Amino acid sequence: MVMLPEKLPGKQLGLSDIKNGKVIVTRNKPRLEYAWDAGMAIGRYLEELKNGRLIGKKCNKCGRIMIPPRMFCELCFRPSDEWVYLKDTGRVNTYSVCYVNWDASRVEEPFLPAVIEIDGASEGMGIMHLLGEVKPDEIKIGMAVQAVWKPAGEREGAITDIRYFKPMV
Repeated sequence: MVMLPEKLPGKQLGLSDIKNGKVIVTRNKPRLEYAWDAGMAIGRYLEELKNGRLIGKKCNKCGRIMIPPRMFCELCFRPSDEWVYLKDTGRVNTYSVCYVNWDASRVEEPFLPAVIEIDGASEGMGIMHLLGEVKPDEIKIGMAVQAVWKPAGEREGAITDIRYFKPMV
């Protein structure tokens, strides 16, 4: 068993020590500039969103088509093989009716976040997005939906290039 001293050696410093120059102080205003790289899979995914298309990645060993795309199949422990264009339609896997905004403020009209299983992708593969043009009590698990895209000139290569998913008639 290691015994620690009751008091550690040293002297507690106070504000007066700093003011009187006993402690050297430097001031620095850092330049905090960041660059972010989405990587190969998500970078391509975002570029395709800008072009109004959904794309996934296929593993030829297990046949799984993944969206969002991944460069590595988590089931087979191997690199994924090919890019696959997918439809901008799908089905509601799960959803929520949300009366709280991102900043914890209350909203009158609820947000309708949902996980959308994209048609052409493997079962359980999808993206989280908003539902629109639907009332909360009309939403059903398994409901067919289609992406509503921003106009081409407004797209910037982000998931928000899809405004929301609306029910298919």
